[in-house]
Parts: sequence; C-alpha cells; structure tokens
Amino acid sequence: MTWWQWTVLGGILLGAELLGLDAQFYLMFIGLSALLVGLAELIGISMPLWVQVAVFAVFSLVFLYAFRRVLYERIRVTSEGYPEPLNGESVKLHETLAPGAESRIDFRGSKWSVRNTGQAPIEVGKRATIVKVDGLTLHVKAE
Repeated sequence: MTWWQWTVLGGILLGAELLGLDAQFYLMFIGLSALLVGLAELIGISMPLWVQVAVFAVFSLVFLYAFRRVLYERIRVTSEGYPEPLNGESVKLHETLAPGAESRIDFRGSKWSVRNTGQAPIEVGKRATIVKVDGLTLHVKAE
C-alpha cells in the first residue's frame, strides 16, 4: 500500500471514532497506527506489503495495550463527570424490571440503558433511585 492509502485508512478510523462512533478508543489507536505506517512510507522507509501490515499490527497492539485503558479511564464519563451527580436521583420506569435486567428509558432528554442492581423487581410505573452511572447505563434500585 502507498503512504496515502495508509493515511486515508487512518483518517477514516480516527474520524469514525471522533465523530460519534463510541468504540472506546480502539479505532483511534488503530487509526494512529495506520497513520504512522503511512508516515514511514512518506519519509522514504520503503517496506514490502507484508512488513507494512506487520508493523501496523505491532503498532496497534502496543498502543492498545499500553495507552488505551489509561486514556479511556481518564476521560470516561462517570457520575462525577456530569455537572451535578446523578446518584440519588429518581427515575420512572415504563416496564417491569427484574433484578439484574436491563431496559431503556428517556431521562433528561436522552435515551439511557437502565439496569436493576437491587434485589427486588421494580414494577412498571414505579420510581427507582440511581445508585451508579456507567457511561450511558444507569444502575438503579427500587425506592
């Protein structure tokens, strides 16, 4: 592959990650690896295709294992990341939710997944208390 093909591949992967595909930084580091292989080709480091692919794979694995988890944990949205904490707030469920089960609700103008982490089922129309926020999943228990 030529340097511009690697660059286009890297740009597509980075763009997909940054423009809304929540891949938890996997695509970002894979795209960065493609950009680095393209940069190596651009500055004159000529490699056969199998070496390019091997270097791309090594870069991807190193970046994913060395940096992804640390970066993701630093900027991941948790309950502390919102302007006001959601813990302790009340939500109304539109279907019965057994212990450990999940459902979808509208909350504050967005679609959220809601998981019953309590021991008792939450009946339809009843309110539940948010005990934890994990990304777009609200962990709730019966009030």
